[in-house]
Amino acid sequence: MGTSEQRLTLGLPRIRNETGEVRDFLPVLARDAVEMGAEVWIETGYGSGMGHRDEDYLSSSSHIHAAGREAAFACEIVLMLRPSDDALDLLRSGTTFVSMLHFPTHTERVRQLKELGIEAVGLDLIVDDEGERLVENMKAVAWNGLDTAFALVERIRPDFAFIDRAPTRVTIVGAGMVGKHAVEAATKFGSLKRSNLYRERGGSSGVEVTTVGRNLSRNETYMRHRLISTDVLVDATRRSDPSQPVIPNAWLGWLPEKAVIVDLSVDPYLLEESPPVVRGVEGVPKGDLDQYVFSPDDPAWKLLPPSVPVLNRRWVVSCYAWPGIFPIECMERYGHQIEPLLHELVHRGGARFLRSDGGYFERALQRASLTQWIDKI
Repeated sequence: MGTSEQRLTLGLPRIRNETGEVRDFLPVLARDAVEMGAEVWIETGYGSGMGHRDEDYLSSSSHIHAAGREAAFACEIVLMLRPSDDALDLLRSGTTFVSMLHFPTHTERVRQLKELGIEAVGLDLIVDDEGERLVENMKAVAWNGLDTAFALVERIRPDFAFIDRAPTRVTIVGAGMVGKHAVEAATKFGSLKRSNLYRERGGSSGVEVTTVGRNLSRNETYMRHRLISTDVLVDATRRSDPSQPVIPNAWLGWLPEKAVIVDLSVDPYLLEESPPVVRGVEGVPKGDLDQYVFSPDDPAWKLLPPSVPVLNRRWVVSCYAWPGIFPIECMERYGHQIEPLLHELVHRGGARFLRSDGGYFERALQRASLTQWIDKI
């Protein structure tokens, strides 16, 4: 991987998870990385899921190369939006691996990264000095999830667009970044196009949104009253204790028969972890870009761990990667956000050289590093 200029190498391997996951960083990021001083190695076929060819990347610089998957993983810095299932098998000790790694809910991944000697940085943990995330697409999470939900409501509720019925009642649990966007998305039926269409044809009587905070969501008496009158239930929580659900499965029985559950948090079931990790809404399937709509009798319910209660079922929309529904728009945003962070990583020579008293972006990267995370736990 050495070059005559001794440039630091940056690998861009493809995400090889579900078929619908086609997101790769756009050619502009590879070009910018060269200007930062990196030698870039893309995996052959990079960006093809979004209509790009290798030449779209290679044509901008002789310092960008296309090669096999192993070559992309052999670089000093490896960047991918989501970690592929085979990433830990291909990464080398000492590599700086930058991805959405979710350290708080993936303790086994943390253990493996540490044992392998990987200098990991969690994109989802990069925050500024005030604690605000620097790499995020919360608006897309909320709007894509609510758009999917209202499209489903239209399908299963023939009366939905009638103006003489009661407003659609949406309950959002969680008032953080995702929850705030979810409020606006819900009032617009999940999309401005749908909202404008209803307004133009005089249909639908609108949406009533109720946001429930962490303390109130623990009040069973209140939640029973709330859920009985809920058409769309949205989980937008970020739990301090992922071992406990926000909405137990028993409570789902209080929802109307054709209610839709919108899973925006999409935590996994990791029951073997210590402590275990469970879903925010107990007993619902976890979707991805291949399937994110589940009926009450979908086979996915039977694939959940046997100890998870699934007696009470409703329609569910859930996707581990909601922004990926519109991949190009998503990667334009992420590329813009990651560019200054990548510049700092290249400049410093990798994660192991990050300083806690460095500049703005260096401090943010250092706080999101595996070393820093392990020191906290």
